[in-house]
Amino acid sequence: MSNESIRVRKVSSGKEMDAVFEIRQKVFVDEQQVDPEEEYDNFEDTSHHFIAFADDQPVGTARWRKTPNGIKLERFAVLSSHRNMGIGQEIVRAVLNDIPHRENIYLHSQLPACSLYRRFGFVPQGPQFEEANIMHYKMVLKD
Repeated sequence: MSNESIRVRKVSSGKEMDAVFEIRQKVFVDEQQVDPEEEYDNFEDTSHHFIAFADDQPVGTARWRKTPNGIKLERFAVLSSHRNMGIGQEIVRAVLNDIPHRENIYLHSQLPACSLYRRFGFVPQGPQFEEANIMHYKMVLKD
């Protein structure tokens, strides 16, 4: 798949937000067995959501939000049918380009995704930990 057929943008409509929730449902709840009460939280309305399209079909998503510890990137998901096609990289790039201040940016990465975030300058910080029954590393962006 060429990068020309991949588009990532900030969510701008209720229809796009529905697609975001559908992607997260398929990836996190159905595929990874995350409890829906853990997946959907009280930060949905205050987060900056993104949606990725491949050939005009919604296939990926992510969000970022301000926390007391800095800017947290979260909920990166790409449908299983569209993984390893560069979509995750395009989502990370779009999210990072949207953040106004590049200070204290961090995320909780599932272990298989650590290499993706390393490409953008994130490094692991601290020990592995379990979140939603999945092993993670906290990763921070180094300038």
